[in-house]
Order: sequence, then structure tokens, then C-alpha cells
Amino acid sequence: MFLERLGADAGVYGAFSSYTRQGMELARVATAQRDSYHLFTETGAVEAEPSGALYYRSLNRAALPVTGDWVAARMVGPEQALVEAVLPRRTCLSRRAAGTREDEQPLAANVDVVFLVCGLDGDFNLRRLERYLAVVAGSGTSPVVVLNKADLCADLAGRMAEMAAVAGSAPVVAASAVDEGGLDGVRRFLGPGRTLALLGSSGVGKSTIANRLVGEERFETAEVRSWDDRGRHTTVRRELIPLPGGGAIIDTPGLRELQLWVGAESVDAVFDDIARIAEGCRFRDCAHSGEPGCAVAEALTSGRLDEGRWESYRKLRAEAAWHETMTDRFAAAERKRKWKAIHKQARALYRSREI
Repeated sequence: MFLERLGADAGVYGAFSSYTRQGMELARVATAQRDSYHLFTETGAVEAEPSGALYYRSLNRAALPVTGDWVAARMVGPEQALVEAVLPRRTCLSRRAAGTREDEQPLAANVDVVFLVCGLDGDFNLRRLERYLAVVAGSGTSPVVVLNKADLCADLAGRMAEMAAVAGSAPVVAASAVDEGGLDGVRRFLGPGRTLALLGSSGVGKSTIANRLVGEERFETAEVRSWDDRGRHTTVRRELIPLPGGGAIIDTPGLRELQLWVGAESVDAVFDDIARIAEGCRFRDCAHSGEPGCAVAEALTSGRLDEGRWESYRKLRAEAAWHETMTDRFAAAERKRKWKAIHKQARALYRSREI
């Protein structure tokens, strides 16, 4: 079945079972742009929009359908549907949305593997990779670091060793999307029912990789700027495309910024080497800021811990802690607003009874 090749399993069908009795169809979101969706159903592709009931039940924009979601759709025409419900997400890649509020912006849902694509040219950046790894750690999915443009790198082994030092348990593979066999290391992560997403900055070759894996030129590509190896934003939306051998791939636009939507434990998971060093501190509550017997300070002095990695950890840890604090504050404010509205409605009800 087509949807099974896209990843529909017993869990998805179980979550959808109650909607079958209501005459709805199971579908997967291929693209989501504001309130317009392109869906894959068992019988074909349809255009859709959210129903009024879905809007009413959704607590915020993050609860509305995003690329990769499984949804319950009610057909209202030959190729037109209303999305009535979003099925529970198994995994969700999210970042903090732009602005002053602590709002979540989901990037893709129900992803099995995330290819973190880095270019082996001017795009090579270890600190950026650490940020991407923290985002993936909080999503429930698994990362794979893809070093693209291997054909342009004079010291491939050295670059791979640098990446492996910060990637932790995530596999690091070299690739060359311009060569026919340059993606053999990437293809071993594909498979029926598996969904893969590509994340990275503009110009690293995400869309070129996606085209090679799909087997046709489905995604627009462009050359990077010659003077700084930076890319142009040719991909303008997140899109899920079925793969010839089963499964699906999600191409995403290049990210200008990636603010964290994860807790401190996700950052700690990426920097587990620092956690192991900190276990040697004399004091259990050591803040690593000049306390006697600080193992982190000793590791920095001796060179066992890279100063850039330590500063990256401190920055991401502070950002995650700020996110947790502000999320709690907004949640408390939202609870206060809801109870105030309930009390206001109750007072209005009592007054109406007195009349």
C-alpha cells in the first residue's frame, strides 16, 4: 500500500481508527503553507485546508498540520479535502519562532533520520553543527552528519575527524552530490517506511542531494556565490517527496537562524564529553567559574577540552535555560488568562440568573 511505503504503521492506523468510522481518509502532509496543504492519500494527491473544528481545538499554530504530519481528512470534492485532525506526532523537529514570544515553529513531523548537511567549503562550521545536534536531540529522531562536496576538499580525513569529535554517536559520512556514486554512504539510511529530512544552511547542497535520491530534478538548485561560498535561498518551502524504493525525504529551506526549542537536557546530550569531565570536579554543584578543584578548568588549561567547544556549550546551555524559564512564564500567564475568562463567564452567568 502506498501510505505504508510512506511510513504508515500499526501506530498510525491505530490512532486513525476512530476517524475511519466517521468516513474520513488517512493522509500525510506533503506541504503546508499557512492554511493550504497538499496531502498524499492512499488513492492520490489532494489539496486541503483546515476545518473550523480543527482551528477551534488547536491551542496554537504549532498544533496545526506541518510537513510530515499524519492527518484525518474529510473529502469534500474529487481533489479537495478538509483536515479535521492531526494524529499524534511520533517525532517533531522544532525551533523557536522569530519574535519576542516563546512560540514553537515545527519544521517537520514524524521524521526517522535527520541529515545534517554541511559543505566542505566555506560553510564548514563546527559550532553551527553543535546547535543543529541540540535541536535534533530534542526532537526524538536520529541525526546523521553529511559532509557534502567531498570532491572539493583537500583534507577529507582531517575534516571528518574534526566533525566526529563533536558529533558524538551520530554517524559522519562524506558525500559528493555531483558524482553518481557520491551518495552511497547516504543511501544506506534509506528504506521503505522511513522518512528522512535534510537540514542545513543555504548552499550546502540539500536540494541536490534530494534530487539524486529521488532520481529526478524535483527541487530547484543554484550555484553558491564564488566569493564567500554562501548559498541562495532556492528552496522556499518544506516538501515531502516519496522515494522510488519506499520511504520519503523532506527537503527544507536553508535556515538563516536556528534558535533552540529544547531543554537543557538536550544540550547536555550533545556535550556529554563535558559532562564526563565535570564529574571530576571537587564540588558536585561546581559552576566551573573559578571554584577550587574544577575539572573543567583543568581540562581547558591542559588542552583536553577545546575552548571553542566549551564556550559553545555555555551559550547553548544558557539559551536552553532561558527557553525553559520563558516557557514556564508564558504557560503561567496563559493559565491565569484562562481562569480569568472562566471566572468572568461564571459571574456573567450568575448575573443572568438574578435577572
